Amino acid sequence: MPDLDAPIWLLIAHGITLLFAIASIIATLLPLLREEAWWIRVFDFPRLQIVFVAMVTLGAGFVLGWHQLPGYWGLGLMAVLAVAIVYQFFRIIPYTPMVSKQVGDSTLKDAKRHMSLAVMNVLQYNKQAPKALRVLQEADPDLIIVVETDRWWQQQLRPLEETHPYICHEPLDNTYGMLFYSRLPLRDAQIKYLLDDDIPSLHTFVQLPDGQSWVRLYGLHPKPPAPQEAETSTRRDAELLIVGKEIDRNEEPTIVFGDMNDVAWSHTSELFRRVSGLMDPRVGRGLLPTFHAEYHLMRWPLDHVFVSAHFKVEDMERLPYVGSDHFPIYIKVSYEPHDKEEQEENQEQADAEDHQEATEKIQKGFEEEAEEEHKERQEKLKATS
Repeated sequence: MPDLDAPIWLLIAHGITLLFAIASIIATLLPLLREEAWWIRVFDFPRLQIVFVAMVTLGAGFVLGWHQLPGYWGLGLMAVLAVAIVYQFFRIIPYTPMVSKQVGDSTLKDAKRHMSLAVMNVLQYNKQAPKALRVLQEADPDLIIVVETDRWWQQQLRPLEETHPYICHEPLDNTYGMLFYSRLPLRDAQIKYLLDDDIPSLHTFVQLPDGQSWVRLYGLHPKPPAPQEAETSTRRDAELLIVGKEIDRNEEPTIVFGDMNDVAWSHTSELFRRVSGLMDPRVGRGLLPTFHAEYHLMRWPLDHVFVSAHFKVEDMERLPYVGSDHFPIYIKVSYEPHDKEEQEENQEQADAEDHQEATEKIQKGFEEEAEEEHKERQEKLKATS
């Protein structure tokens, strides 16, 4: 322990550093529990911020001389902090240019086999629609999915239908509305409610500009694990894995995109990629954090595009601020099935344990949804009695 006869400012410095050290270690350990409570799963998100705090704390401990304190408690705590930093780096590094790209760069010059997509969460109560519309029109992607959209937003974005006449909309006033615009022909476009009866998802096929190739598309926006939304991550995880299981049963070129309310490095996102066989274009390219747009020091990637091995990446970028708490994200991919086998070498492989875990999570999600519906019916009965 520090010398209690030391100046008060020094004791305060030791106390604050100790507090941050313990917080960094707990924030690193909690996600390892695989529990689904929101207050545990929320620590999946700020790994970069945890690394920063842990590194500053480790430096402060060194300056304060923890490594020289009797009893080795200070040295031990610094060692645990160092392990936490290394572990967090291990989780983050794949989403930096320090590793090889999981999805290769496009080498195809044939524009008829290219397709661009944009994902935008507008924040339903945001009224800067002209700014959002302008950003989308300037980016001019072939496919656009806009979430948190009600009928007001549908009306504000109606000019997109002039350039993107193929649509599949589900405007809602519960912050889970979804608008989808395409300049490319669609087939079997429909809105489904996979789990929650108020959370829509997009399911469709889109035809590439070559007029021959069809791509299966899924647009998702599950509930986040947050006290005002869902007390656990169970149904978010289940919705992602329902789609992952469906993709695993076919060999079609496939893209999943949307606001997943999950970070790319979480256990569930990694499980989804292994089960579905899809790959993350961010790996080897950079974080491209999309949330929170207004807080520079508290950002992480929540909006995603996952692609099958049929595709390579021509361009990927974060689009400008549109008044929302999310930045939009844009990607342009090329359809290169001739390199599919080479790309599959970069896939994360699922084993029997992964498939069993996915099945259990899906079952648990349906059980939780049924329990909530039962609770809502009971509350309605009480209110009318």
